[in-house]
Amino acid sequence: MSAFLISALRATVEMLGLCLLGQGILYLIAGRNRGNNRIYQLFDLITRPPRQLVAKLTPGALGPLAIGVLTYVVLLLLWIGLAFARKFV
Repeated sequence: MSAFLISALRATVEMLGLCLLGQGILYLIAGRNRGNNRIYQLFDLITRPPRQLVAKLTPGALGPLAIGVLTYVVLLLLWIGLAFARKFV
């Protein structure tokens, strides 16, 4: 049962990371008009909670780009950690 929970959490973290990566790619492609892009808005809606959590946990004021990159790094490390946890449980 715990292996299933770890796998489900890992899949959720993977989905969040891929949405954040897609949002970053659309940030580069769409430029200033990204706010009008429906897919960018969907990615923004999905990734808003983890970005807000990272923003609250970081000291000082970081820009939105730095928060996005830091959130991706945290999700990547969590994903790797869950992979190790699944292997040893």
